[in-house]
Amino acid sequence: MVRICFVCLGNICRSPTAEGVMDHLVRERGLADHIVVDSAGTSAFQVGNPPDERSAAEARIRGINLSGRARQFRPGDFAEFDLVVAMDRHNLGDLRQLAAEPALGERVVLLRSFDPENTGERRQLDVPDPYIGGVNGFATVYDLVEPACRGLLDHVVIQYGLA
Repeated sequence: MVRICFVCLGNICRSPTAEGVMDHLVRERGLADHIVVDSAGTSAFQVGNPPDERSAAEARIRGINLSGRARQFRPGDFAEFDLVVAMDRHNLGDLRQLAAEPALGERVVLLRSFDPENTGERRQLDVPDPYIGGVNGFATVYDLVEPACRGLLDHVVIQYGLA
């Protein structure tokens, strides 16, 4: 079983979107018995809250269901997950600082690094936080997360021999 945790700041916008998209892709490829996905936030200020309604609405438009409640990523989570997938470089740094040892910090990767179209001079590795922006920011997040999750799933299938 491969366990993946997506992490953003509050766990109400970007990471639940990534979790929902990846869960959908995993099920679509018949890998639900082999891959488990979760999400968390680096901060505690949204703990217990459902996904942001704007994220959930955008996901519904695209046939994805967002569920669950926000939780904070804890140091013990490193032992629970094979991959910890950060939404931006700030989250990446926070997570690596939280790791008790460098080897655990190496489990933290940036989601957009798996997007096969995100290359060259214009490569961007951050998924921007849409929380304080307009509704279009949530569509943008989905548009960035979906191809990156596809690339991540392809990576996991090869890396863990699930093909």
